[in-house]
Amino acid sequence: MSEQKPAVTVVIPAYNEETTISRTVDAARVLPGVNRVIVVDDGSTDKTAERAAAAGAGVIRTGANQGKGAALKLGVQAVQGGSEQGGAAQEGFLLILDADLGETAGEGEKILAPVVAGEADLCIGRLPAPRKKAGCGFVRTLATAGITLLTGLKVTAPLSGQRALSPRAVAALDNRFAPGFGVETGMIIDLARKKMVIKEVPVEMAHRETGWDLKSCLHRARQFRDVLLALAGRRV
Repeated sequence: MSEQKPAVTVVIPAYNEETTISRTVDAARVLPGVNRVIVVDDGSTDKTAERAAAAGAGVIRTGANQGKGAALKLGVQAVQGGSEQGGAAQEGFLLILDADLGETAGEGEKILAPVVAGEADLCIGRLPAPRKKAGCGFVRTLATAGITLLTGLKVTAPLSGQRALSPRAVAALDNRFAPGFGVETGMIIDLARKKMVIKEVPVEMAHRETGWDLKSCLHRARQFRDVLLALAGRRV
């Protein structure tokens, strides 16, 4: 009898993503090994939660917007304790995806493969370069330099929200995540310090690109602040 591999749970933090969440959930649900998709609706004011549920996802509502790190924490708690609607406690692989990937969430199979095969504890999806220049790369440069300074690890996609984790990596994080947009940077540092194997793979995923309007600039400013705080909180 062949040994059965642990199942995969997908966690999708989402904020006002009613236009894409159904397609993202649909693509995630048919990935090999996936038996559960959890959408954490982080205080959306649109129909994100309703459309996620209609697409077959378990939904957790935060009420007020708490930021990506807090949303992810709630999602992982649901994986471990089965607190989302209709959920049950489970151990296995974890796939984290952004809510605005749409059909390209199907590329998550490439991120999962090295982790399921035991080649990595954390695998990060490296998206193609944006079609148009968005920002000056300050946040990515800060995250990359900070990770290298604190761990010696060199990564090319430190801010990518597309990542798969082994059960060992999930346990090592102990459901502790940096607040807001510092969550990805903090996760890499925390796992690298615990000697976990971290890998990046190219994926043909696409999501909304930020521009130079006020909303986009404020978003990048919050990213910079959160990454800086995550790095500062992990200084030895």
